[in-house]
Amino acid sequence: MTLIMNKDSAILQGAFLQAEKLCLPSSLSSIHKVDWIRVGSPIVLAVREICGPDEPGGRSNFQALSWKKRIVCVVWLKLLSREAQEDVEKAWRENPFFCLQNGLPEMNHVVLLELVKSTAAARIFVHFLLHLPQPRIGAELARLAEHVRSDPAREEDVRFFLEVWWELWKGRDELNAGNEESIEKMFANQFSRLFSGCPSLTPNAAKRLKLDSVDMTASSANTDILHIFLHALKDMTDLVSSTDVCFQSLSISLDALYTSFLIKEEVVLPVTEKLDYLCEVICCRGDNEMLSPELIQDAQRDLWASLSPSQFKPSGMKVFEALKIITDLTQLWKDKGLLTVSSHLIPRYSVFHLQRSIQRVLTALDESPETVTEKNTLRDLLKSLDLPTAENTPELQAQVTAIIITHLLQDYESFAELFAGQTSWARSESWVNCLEKNQAAFCHHRALLSLSTTLMSLVHTESSDVSQCRKLMKITADIFSALSLEDKNQALAAMLVLSSRGLFRRPVPSAVTEGFEQELNMAFNCIIQGGGGASAVVSQGNLTTAVSLVARVAFQNPEAALKACCHSAVFNKGAFSLMAKILHQLPGLQDQRGGKEGEPKNDGLFSLSGRSLLCRCLQETVGNKSMSASEKEQLLRFLGLLMTSNVIKEEEEQKQSFLSPQEVVNTFVLPNLSAVGDDSLDIEFSLQLLHAALSVEAASSPHWVLGCSPFPLLFVLAQLYSQAYRCWEEPPEGVVHLRSMDTKELLVSVLTTLGQVVGAEVEATPSRWSRALFWLHNKTEELDWTVQFHLKAVWGQHFKNEVPSSMLEVCDLPEQEWTGLDLPEYGQGTGLLAWMECCSLSDSLRSTMLSCLSLDRHRPDHVSMFSKGLLVALTQTLPWCSVSQWARLLGVLRELIASARLNVPFSLEYVDYLPLLDLRQFSCELRLSVLLLRVLQFLCGSSCSNWLFCDGWAHICRLYAYTVRDIMNCVKAKLSLHSPSAVTASAAPNTPDSTDLNPSVKAAKIDHDSVKDAEDSPQESEDAHMEAGVHTAPSQEVLFVLSQLFCHVQHIQVMMPGGQSEPLFLCSLEILSHYEAIMAAFPDSCSHVESDNTRHFFSTITDNLNNQHMKAVLKQKIAQLVSSAA
Repeated sequence: MTLIMNKDSAILQGAFLQAEKLCLPSSLSSIHKVDWIRVGSPIVLAVREICGPDEPGGRSNFQALSWKKRIVCVVWLKLLSREAQEDVEKAWRENPFFCLQNGLPEMNHVVLLELVKSTAAARIFVHFLLHLPQPRIGAELARLAEHVRSDPAREEDVRFFLEVWWELWKGRDELNAGNEESIEKMFANQFSRLFSGCPSLTPNAAKRLKLDSVDMTASSANTDILHIFLHALKDMTDLVSSTDVCFQSLSISLDALYTSFLIKEEVVLPVTEKLDYLCEVICCRGDNEMLSPELIQDAQRDLWASLSPSQFKPSGMKVFEALKIITDLTQLWKDKGLLTVSSHLIPRYSVFHLQRSIQRVLTALDESPETVTEKNTLRDLLKSLDLPTAENTPELQAQVTAIIITHLLQDYESFAELFAGQTSWARSESWVNCLEKNQAAFCHHRALLSLSTTLMSLVHTESSDVSQCRKLMKITADIFSALSLEDKNQALAAMLVLSSRGLFRRPVPSAVTEGFEQELNMAFNCIIQGGGGASAVVSQGNLTTAVSLVARVAFQNPEAALKACCHSAVFNKGAFSLMAKILHQLPGLQDQRGGKEGEPKNDGLFSLSGRSLLCRCLQETVGNKSMSASEKEQLLRFLGLLMTSNVIKEEEEQKQSFLSPQEVVNTFVLPNLSAVGDDSLDIEFSLQLLHAALSVEAASSPHWVLGCSPFPLLFVLAQLYSQAYRCWEEPPEGVVHLRSMDTKELLVSVLTTLGQVVGAEVEATPSRWSRALFWLHNKTEELDWTVQFHLKAVWGQHFKNEVPSSMLEVCDLPEQEWTGLDLPEYGQGTGLLAWMECCSLSDSLRSTMLSCLSLDRHRPDHVSMFSKGLLVALTQTLPWCSVSQWARLLGVLRELIASARLNVPFSLEYVDYLPLLDLRQFSCELRLSVLLLRVLQFLCGSSCSNWLFCDGWAHICRLYAYTVRDIMNCVKAKLSLHSPSAVTASAAPNTPDSTDLNPSVKAAKIDHDSVKDAEDSPQESEDAHMEAGVHTAPSQEVLFVLSQLFCHVQHIQVMMPGGQSEPLFLCSLEILSHYEAIMAAFPDSCSHVESDNTRHFFSTITDNLNNQHMKAVLKQKIAQLVSSAA
């Protein structure tokens, strides 16, 4: 910034030239203090003309202040340039003030100091002074002290000296401290340029300072600012003739002593004490009618200077030396009668300031016995200062606080918090107006919480003004909306501490409630319509808006907002994902009440430790409503997302879930499972939720499940498993009926996973859990014997494996690990039944059972007897197997057939002759198919046909269809196709005519695809098998095996009671499709005569079906089996 010459600059230069003439025959560069009265008036008048009149109250306007700064800066730089012997050629290029500065005559420091005193520019002088190095500050202050003491010395000089001292202690204006383009900054840059070759300023400075005839010493006292001030004041004692100046001198001296020696950090007063201080200052100065921001700001600076450690640390002076000087001055002025406060002419502010200063010093010196005399002197002075306390009214306090907030003065945030929390002020219109106009000042969660508390008090009073309450509620919500997301969460958490219903914790006028309900409904309508649908992809902008809307209504009433979130998540299709994302952004709504989290509770079945607000809202939202399957799925996925950890601070990689798995289990799972026997409860949903909770990544130890009564929970799950073991039996009264094998599979998964978690904790600290472990083992002895194998991870090495005693007759098991149970339902000859049940429980048990089976394969009678017994056991086991259990048993059967321990006679019941084929590689598949045919013939026979309900027969059909597909995959894996793409393209059923005949055929195909996907076959996909197969069997053998499979499936479909044969029908279509694909890929595999015979044979078998539609579709498919041989 370069100073531009104008009319004001010319006036200033003219005034200095006129003063220079008045000095003749001398000059301004050699004048003394006594000369200023004669020569200084033109300069003072010019400054007043340039700056203009002060505003009311003696305050300078901005333009006047700016010009005063320029004038002081230019005069001081003129002196510094002379001192540094600056080159003019260099100055005009680098000094922005050169034009104005060069037009001034040479002068000395008397001009500068007298100009500052005459124009009341002490604060400006200090601001420039503070931009100098501390050694230079000491030198300049020493010059000031010498100037003040020089003749003619008067009390006005002492006042000027004290004003500079106190301004120096108050420091720089915050407004200018960070302004890089300020005049003070430019002054500092010029000083650095002028004295860049002399960093310490000590070698040449002393010589140059003598140019002004100032006797300076090189001692450390030059840099000890407090030493300079106190000794200068001591030397000016005789100049003081008024009580006011005495009080000012003592208060400033004591404050300087206190901040230099007695405190190490700023003394922080409560905001209420600060307000009391400011109000007393205003009352003492008598400025109640002329309240201004400048007045309050100045009082704040005084308070800050009195309570903050001085930036000028004493280097040589000690605290006792300084205290001695002050008390000596006190005694001297007391002896002169200058410390009497009886005169009404003494400003009350001087007395008030001195009282505070003495009290602070005495408090700090209480533990110092060396200063008894000095403390007594100060105590006597304090007693003599006892004046009536100024009246401090609530109206004045409200006014002062409002001004601080409006003008963003020092510590305005704390005053905003105080202002917001004053219920007694809140009924005035000015209080509301201040809030409305200065909302930004209240944008922090502490002030907002205070405002909310005040609003609650106003709303809940009988005489509340409804319109004012609604206006305040809107202002409060607007302030909350302006907060950052982090502050919003802090405010929400603080609000929840007050009340889960927020501003509505007690009954409020209906008009206020209706307004909030409208806002709540509008917010969630906007969210759902703008990004909460099933197919909506929520952008980051939409999510941010949604979070803001929910947070705003949640702050007013957290419970109502969370209930709306829960309702949307459960009953609005697809909204659960958006609601979960919103809540993850608002962790402040996590309200945990009740017992401590993570503490295991084993003293009852299920004692809830407390529920979060969200869990309670979810419970109330769902209640006893009958939810559809899709709504249950949404609730499940909503809770699953809330249990998933979400990044809340990316820079710290901090993750947090909105709901802990422990909380979800305690709230939604344990109460349902503890009420075993109530068939109205949705056990499957509880199991799904428990499975989701156990899938959440948890801390290594202790696991959260320890806070969910783990051993009682394991027992209840074991009870459910024991009751569900015979899934298709009619359940006894009071027993929960699991309606699907999928639920049983889920139950087994949950029981096993939970057992592994608890087992790890037991293994880590076995002594802690030994009592609970034995309790659980004793309780499970009452249940089905297979339960304990699912809890093997819990038992560890504490208990032996317990099986029916009959099983030990067919297995050679070590007695150290196995023991028998005498169970009435497992009598003589049931060993293989128990053995097969063990094989189905787990992969490890299956391996153990196969390796320990006591069977001599070299004795045909033993093998024959075993095979017959196994057929019966398999017939008993099949209906109760889940898909995973049945997959294990299929592996067992393959292993037994391959190892020649299971004899399955294979008879060609469906062909008149055996073609000349090599079927040895397909022996296992053919025998397995025949074995299952025999099993199903038993089940469908007259002795067992009434054994199962319709659901049971449907489940058997699904298991058999699963097996047939598994066999087909194994068969195709042994065939190497030369044109797999042709087989793949033609493998799918293709019956366009049948589709046209009956639209239901298309539905059957779709169902076939979905069932096929759902069965989860353990074999690889068809194409993978085709490509990876090894050329070990020709295509004719594969066609023959497929024809046998088709006949077996058709035979079973005819036998199956209750019409539960759709899976078998779809299997038949799939077999025919593969048959057709192989015929097309290998034309020589089937002649025209053979294909004609095959069609006739298949059609004859199909004629036995009762369902005419299935029969027609199959015959259409059979008709497509035409040989493509040449």
